[in-house]
Amino acid sequence: MIEYLNPNASVGIEDTPYDLSVRVDGASTTTIGLLANGFPDSVEFLDEVGAALSRLRPGISLKTYNKGNATIPAPEKLLGEIGGDCVGVIAAYGH
Repeated sequence: MIEYLNPNASVGIEDTPYDLSVRVDGASTTTIGLLANGFPDSVEFLDEVGAALSRLRPGISLKTYNKGNATIPAPEKLLGEIGGDCVGVIAAYGH
């Protein structure tokens, strides 16, 4: 006899909906940051994400940032620059 087991375990915490969002439709240009963390290909990956966003929302403005070192948190100066320039940010890393 074969017994099939469901690998899904019960979750010990409640799901919390993610309610942060940025409106990218409207009269004004929305600036979104693309933050690469320094892993190989993180910049190239975000270049492709940015190209896809630009096709979907032609009025969007993108600014690219690179943390440069995947082993450290983003420096406060860089975070301040992103926060001052952008209404939202997409952070990603490559491999």
